[in-house]
Amino acid sequence: MGRVGVYPPSQHGVVLSVKSNSGLRSLCDDNGFLLDRADWSPEIAAALAEEEGIALTDAHWRILDCLRSFHSEFGDSPANRALVNYVKAHIGVEQGNSLYLMGLFPGSPARVGSRIAGLPKPKNCL
Repeated sequence: MGRVGVYPPSQHGVVLSVKSNSGLRSLCDDNGFLLDRADWSPEIAAALAEEEGIALTDAHWRILDCLRSFHSEFGDSPANRALVNYVKAHIGVEQGNSLYLMGLFPGSPARVGSRIAGLPKPKNCL
């Protein structure tokens, strides 16, 4: 059974009333990515992260900021290798490695991170 929760309004006035995640699902495509990037907010990010089994920390937020910057700069969500290189250049060598990013966003850091960051699915992801 789903949990019931209410998230505060996002900066765009979207209120998530989540019962079996139906409120969140109505904002997402079939792959769980937001249909409209403008609907993204920290509250929505936290709800998407929770679906992935992730409790967001400052380290996560730094990578999410990098993902959103990458998208603003290049117009696409990064593939894993591009994400590693971008994080390495913008945050540091310690964080810009696959193992670190996998620890934060298990499975596919680019795919999972992009989803939580409210970005489109990276083109090379299944």
